Amino acid sequence: MNKYIAYCRKSTDEKEKQVLSIESQIAEMKDFATKEKLHIVCFMTESKTAKVPGRPVFEKMIKMIENGEANGILSWHPDRLARNSVDGGKIIYLLDTGKILDLKFPTFWFESTPQGKFMLSIAFGQSKYYVDNLSENVKRGNRQKLRKGILPNKAPFGYFNEPRLRTIEIDPLKSRVVIKAFELFAKGESSIIDIARFFQKFGITRYNGKAIHIDTVKKVLTNKFYIGIINFSGETYEGTHKLFITPKLFEEVQSILKSREHPKYNKHNFTYLGIAKCAECGCAITAEIKHKCYPHTRGNVDYIYYRCTKKKDNCSQNYLRQELYEQQLRAIINKCSLPDSWVNLWLERLNLEEAEEKTSNSNHDKIFLNDIQTIDQKLDRLLEGYLDQIIDPQIYQQKKNELVEAKIKLKEKITSISKNGSEWLGLMREFIEMAASAAKIARAKNNGEKLSFFAKKVGSDYLINNRHLDCHYKIGFEALATEAGVASAIPDNSKNPFLWACMDSDHGLPTYKIGALTN
Repeated sequence: MNKYIAYCRKSTDEKEKQVLSIESQIAEMKDFATKEKLHIVCFMTESKTAKVPGRPVFEKMIKMIENGEANGILSWHPDRLARNSVDGGKIIYLLDTGKILDLKFPTFWFESTPQGKFMLSIAFGQSKYYVDNLSENVKRGNRQKLRKGILPNKAPFGYFNEPRLRTIEIDPLKSRVVIKAFELFAKGESSIIDIARFFQKFGITRYNGKAIHIDTVKKVLTNKFYIGIINFSGETYEGTHKLFITPKLFEEVQSILKSREHPKYNKHNFTYLGIAKCAECGCAITAEIKHKCYPHTRGNVDYIYYRCTKKKDNCSQNYLRQELYEQQLRAIINKCSLPDSWVNLWLERLNLEEAEEKTSNSNHDKIFLNDIQTIDQKLDRLLEGYLDQIIDPQIYQQKKNELVEAKIKLKEKITSISKNGSEWLGLMREFIEMAASAAKIARAKNNGEKLSFFAKKVGSDYLINNRHLDCHYKIGFEALATEAGVASAIPDNSKNPFLWACMDSDHGLPTYKIGALTN
């Protein structure tokens, strides 16, 4: 009597469907075995695709047959046994060598004859053809979606897949959570773990309810899908989905992520580390806590000192108390503040400039549209060269990605100009607002984190020499700091020569159109 192994397989990874499908196969095969009076050695079940070799339960079954523990297989259909040429070949080879004497299928006839083996090989071939054809159909569908600017995968956080329209739409609730997460991180005060906890608090979690992994958070914060760029299989495509993250906010987040690529270990989280260097030897400035005891008055008191790490040479620089460090930072920031009376005048002038620029936006739009048309022509020529096998696939992908990203940036500029005017207007407005708030930040108490952040905005190349802190003011703030002494002595009025020099269209505002204003 032949001894059969009943093999059941389901390829899906959804547990509920696996159990139902395998249970139904077992029930059907039990009925078939009873009807045909087959001796079943054991039932073996597996939830794994047969598209590629390497199924552990299938391999175990083959070893049992090779060891003589069974000499027949009962399965629902040949495609349950194999959908690839390797596993199908194993079954036919075991038939040829006599290790397998019989195969039984409730839905397929088989007899161990040359004709039967031939029909079995055709069945295996049809199963492989079905899988291969299905894969090609999926790839073709994905390519068509990408041509339409639709991501063929699961929608990122803040979006959802619309099954009726087969599009990706904005989730009204989760999109607000994602926006807030980007804004929190852009402030520079939150870590990746903080953002993961923030997501968990508002319902964006893993399937088990736990906070999403930090790598997932990084993927969210760096996903160009949020600014209309789709990266799929190494190629870049222009998305047609609606956006809720502005390019400016996205770039701010990327800048912070880049600055944290090599984080420095800061055990005590000293507020002003990373701002200045030693003027004598160029080494970094570190900090440490000194403890002092006043037994009759204040008890134990901690003092924070900043000093040169002295890693290069024998540096002669002394310690600098945090209080003195902070005091000098406040003086540097206060020096580049803008008087309140000037703020309104500068904003009025800026509004006039903005109104004049809006009248010429149509000309800019035409230029950008012409550039976009040129890029489209280059993309067409690039595709023709690729299809004619003149251009190497790697070069094609690289050039295509560059052109698509350039096209998207041009479209972003058109949108930005239509909404906010030219880029320099936004930079200038931000500069005025920062300069207007400089004095308030310099005078406020217990705002060390904000003070440190603002110091990096107004200046760079901070150096400490003989306990004195100095820096190079950035463009715009340099002019304010230079004139600080004069401005403080001259009454604020519309005839102030420095004011009109800075506002003069030939010498002032165009100078401040430089992107370094707020970099």
